Amino acid sequence: MSKIAVVYHSGYGHTQRMAQAVAEGAGAELIAIDAEGNLAESAWEQLAQADAIIMGSPTYMGTVSWQFKKFADASSKAWYSQAWKDKLFAGFTNSAAINGDKGSTLTYLFTLSMQHGGLWVSQGILPSSNKASRRDDPNYLGSYAGAIAQSPADAGAGEMAAGDLQTARAFGERVAQVAARYKR
Repeated sequence: MSKIAVVYHSGYGHTQRMAQAVAEGAGAELIAIDAEGNLAESAWEQLAQADAIIMGSPTYMGTVSWQFKKFADASSKAWYSQAWKDKLFAGFTNSAAINGDKGSTLTYLFTLSMQHGGLWVSQGILPSSNKASRRDDPNYLGSYAGAIAQSPADAGAGEMAAGDLQTARAFGERVAQVAARYKR
């Protein structure tokens, strides 16, 4: 069985809820980046042992949170030794706006994984883009690069769209399926 880690930062609980759904789908371990952008030493070991790393951050001002960026900068130790080379990577994000420049955040996560010599796993879920589609349908926001969610700025994490959480679980399942095939 593949070891999968979900490393994420969440500012207000929405990205954490999404991370939990991704981890549930992937059968993954959750690793939270704290409010100061730090990880416990044991968390770095979990990432070293993982076959796949799924990264998540809220989209703030068109990119990852500063706490996630601090983690990314600290991952340069793994980069220098090529410790994460050939691992599978994937990413997800949430923001208040429907678009919110989430694509920029996913591109940042993709670029970070490429710098580590990783292999990116796409969403692999067709969008719900018919006239009959509703906000609570899977992949209603229509992302291919990774899982995305939208949470109104005045909504709590418990009010996230069911379709976004369903998409996050399915995304985690996809990463687990790809990791199992890759591990053979």
